[in-house]
Amino acid sequence: MRILILYIFLLANAVATENAPSKNIVINDELKVYDNLYFFDQENKRINLDEFRGKFVLLNFWAIWCAPCKEEMPSLDKLKENKKLNNIEIFPINVGNDSIEKSKEFFKDLNIKNLKAYFDPKINLARELSLRGVPTSVLVNKNGEEFARIIGIVDFEDPSIVDWLSKYN
Repeated sequence: MRILILYIFLLANAVATENAPSKNIVINDELKVYDNLYFFDQENKRINLDEFRGKFVLLNFWAIWCAPCKEEMPSLDKLKENKKLNNIEIFPINVGNDSIEKSKEFFKDLNIKNLKAYFDPKINLARELSLRGVPTSVLVNKNGEEFARIIGIVDFEDPSIVDWLSKYN
C-alpha cells in the first residue's frame, strides 16, 4: 500500500511538472475571459487585446525601476525571434508611469531589438487583471482567454519554457 501511495505521489508530481516548467508559472483552473482590455503604444494609440484573436499573446508587465524586469527583458526580447513561436504577439507593458523617452532608453540600454514598449498609464489594465507586482506575464490563448500567468522573473530562453509556450503557439 505504501508503494502504491508513493507511486501515485510521484506520478502526480511528474504530471504537475510537465504542465508547468517553472515554479513561477501559474496555470489557471478555469480560463478567464475579459472584455475591452486595452493599453497604449508609443504614439498613444489605443491597442485593444481583442484585435489579436487568433494569436497567442504574452502581456509582460514591467517598470524601469524593477531590477528583475531589467534582468528578464533581454530573454523576452530573444523569445520574439524564436522560430518555434511564430504566432506569438509579445507586449511589454510599462506600468511604472515611466515616460516614453525613459522607456525607450531602458530598451536601448538593454539592447532590446525585437520589442517595443507599450503603456498602461493609468494602471487600468493592471487593475482589471488584478496584478500584484512586476514582472508578471499574462498568457492569452488564440481565443482571447487567459490561461496562465508567470509571476516574477523567468528565463524566456530556457528550452523547457520555450517548449511549453510553443504548445500554445
